[in-house]
Amino acid sequence: METPFPAGPVDDLEALDRFLMSEASPEDCMQLSDLDGFLTGIAIGPELVLPSEWLPVVWGGEEPVFEDAAQARSVIGAIMARYDEILRGLASDPEGYAPVFWEGPDGEAIAADWAEGFADAVRLRAEAWRPLLEDREASVMLMPILALCGDAEGGSPLELDPEEDAADLLAEAPGLIPACVAGIDRFWKERRGRLKAGPGRATGPKAKVGRNDPCPCGSGRKHKRCCGAH
Repeated sequence: METPFPAGPVDDLEALDRFLMSEASPEDCMQLSDLDGFLTGIAIGPELVLPSEWLPVVWGGEEPVFEDAAQARSVIGAIMARYDEILRGLASDPEGYAPVFWEGPDGEAIAADWAEGFADAVRLRAEAWRPLLEDREASVMLMPILALCGDAEGGSPLELDPEEDAADLLAEAPGLIPACVAGIDRFWKERRGRLKAGPGRATGPKAKVGRNDPCPCGSGRKHKRCCGAH
């Protein structure tokens, strides 16, 4: 039987896992791993998505049957606690992000459900995700996730061409996903920072920026690969 890798407050996640697998949950509700991928996609996405919009997606469009108000608070609280934990972790230690994957009988990580949950989050704001999808360098960070997903025809759910060596990518994907999540999160934060700063105004003699110098927009990338590329 598959079991989830522990991540976050173990007691809360175990209790949440039991509820999601119980008859009290809607038949089409998310399970723990795809829920974790979904929450991650919501947390690091380009736009704020309120719980009032994404919680119904978690339940599959139906309502769970709670025993009482206390259980409702406990279940919703566990979901929100994991969501907040993802946000805090990526803000303080992006490289320490740990997804909740299933563990197979031989101890192997099974990440397909997590990836499907992440793709569901992207679909909620498909147009807002377009800048990353159209960025040649940044879109590479989605490929390990997309390799684990597939539509009814076996293609990419996000309309990206599959990697030529899909089998190798599929095998490597679970180990690559934490770094990809950190990179996608950084992409959107840097983009929001540039948009917020605007084009800027000159207040004195304009210093010449070398192509290999850090970009003055503050992205952390070389000028030739950021604003200097336009």
